[in-house]
Parts: sequence; C-alpha cells; structure tokens
Amino acid sequence: MSLSARIPQTLKQVRPVLSVDHAEAKRRVLNLYKIWLRQIPYIRIDYIKNNWTEPRLRDVIKENFMRNKDVTDIRAIDLLVVRGQMDFVETAEIWRQQHNAAVFDSTKNTYKKKPASFLERFYEGH
Repeated sequence: MSLSARIPQTLKQVRPVLSVDHAEAKRRVLNLYKIWLRQIPYIRIDYIKNNWTEPRLRDVIKENFMRNKDVTDIRAIDLLVVRGQMDFVETAEIWRQQHNAAVFDSTKNTYKKKPASFLERFYEGH
C-alpha cells in the first residue's frame, strides 16, 4: 500500500477534541467569552493593583479573543477553548498572581528591546 493510499485512512481516523462541527466550536467560544465577561467585576476586586476599569477589561478580553479569530481548524479552536478555560479557572480561583494578571493586557510590553549596536550591548553587559 502506497503512502498516498494510507493518508486518507489516517485522516479519517482523526477525531475532534470536543466539537463536532464549526457551529459547536463557535458556541463553545462564545460561552467562554460570556463566562469571562461575567467574571470582570470579580477580577477588578481580586486584582485591584492593576486599577483596570470594567470597559478596559472588556476590551482586553475581546482583544485576546480576537487575536485568534482567523483560526479555522476545529481541533485548534478546541485547544484554545480548553486553554482559555484553564486560564479562567486560574483567574477565578485567584491562583494567578497579581503581577501575572498583567498578561491580559497586551498593551503593556514587559519585554525589553534587545540592544542593537555594539555600544548598547556593551553598556548592557552582553
């Protein structure tokens, strides 16, 4: 049996993780989004050091969901939903540290720019 004959058989054996079709995957994403939106008042209380307003948190959550809007593979969508649910549990149960809650805010750049020139690298000690 040639490789080209075996490929369709293996592709048929791959099953979806959670969702059967795109409609069900979309429903799971929207349910996760609604859960995050319902948690906003509690996030503000639990992670008060960040001084975020509710509209800003709503925008951050929407931005994080829209970052993956072009994903079309059902298995990838399911994987992202499961990761989102794990992040939600970490946040809701206050397992996430307050300084790690800044991960939600993508406008906050926590990475330093790498030095480009020789003198910049020298001053940094690289």
